[in-house]
Amino acid sequence: MARIKGVSSVQAGLQLKIAYHFTRRSIAKLTGRETERMIEPLEMYAHLPVLFKGYAKLEQATAKLHGLGNRLHALAELKAATLTHCEYCIDMGSAISRQWGLTDEEILALPSYQTSPLFSELDKLVMDYAVGMTRTPAAVPGELFDQLRQHLDDGQIVELTHHIALENMRGRFNLALGIGSAGFSDGMVCAVPAVHP
Repeated sequence: MARIKGVSSVQAGLQLKIAYHFTRRSIAKLTGRETERMIEPLEMYAHLPVLFKGYAKLEQATAKLHGLGNRLHALAELKAATLTHCEYCIDMGSAISRQWGLTDEEILALPSYQTSPLFSELDKLVMDYAVGMTRTPAAVPGELFDQLRQHLDDGQIVELTHHIALENMRGRFNLALGIGSAGFSDGMVCAVPAVHP
């Protein structure tokens, strides 16, 4: 249960209600489900209208990025979510990953991705990058970066880096505020939080 109450639709002004409506519609399209708590993180941002607007614009701009392809985007974000242990992000990320073609077997194999035959060399490099960026402090070896450059152009690497960094921000924001799973993957396979050594 969240540690503070977000700004509900009942409390929201007209502009906020419109933003909530379109966000619900967009998330439902992405995940294949509409749930009661699906916009809880956004309801938290609504306490600070200036930040709400800026964050909404960042998410809208991010949604327009398609240089990586859905598979790599899904693997990068879902791997980062499992490392931050954000229940909301893992729940939503699992649902989106399924919509974008990841199989249940691939979702369940994320903890052992390095040795799994389900993932290509590029898939593994992308997840290695997510692991390195999500560590505290972040640790991305030059060798890993050079290997990524053999597969991705500069724009794709910037996009990949952005997706992972944004997922880290989302996860840490949600964890600190106690935002849990919203039910996107209820009754379906869901990724599991990574076990830290």
